[in-house]
Amino acid sequence: QVQLVESGGGLVQPGGSLRLSCTASGRFFSIDTMGWYRQAPGKQREQVARIESDGSTNYADSVKGRFTISRDNAKNTVYLQMNSLKPEDTAVYYCNAHIFTERFRSRDYWGQGTQVTVSS
Repeated sequence: QVQLVESGGGLVQPGGSLRLSCTASGRFFSIDTMGWYRQAPGKQREQVARIESDGSTNYADSVKGRFTISRDNAKNTVYLQMNSLKPEDTAVYYCNAHIFTERFRSRDYWGQGTQVTVSS
């Protein structure tokens, strides 16, 4: 059974930094796209950043220049380095990964979510 386990959320002051991690475990063939989403109270879940298996990245306009997504394929882990955090970044952050459990069978998996609160 494939699982995504996140860590690294917490409370930080405006202008501060946090680093989120998400590791995939279980039996699977390969991992394709990995990404981070967030959902603030009363708002829809939105994509924050994603990284393809070849390392190419894409960011939401609201986080460009402040957040950096990276991955360690040997560790099946994706990271989100968040700098210059703002109160509007407060949300539950979810890890997402498109995983091949067999060579031609794949689906999206989600982590349990980790709370990020930016407040003074």
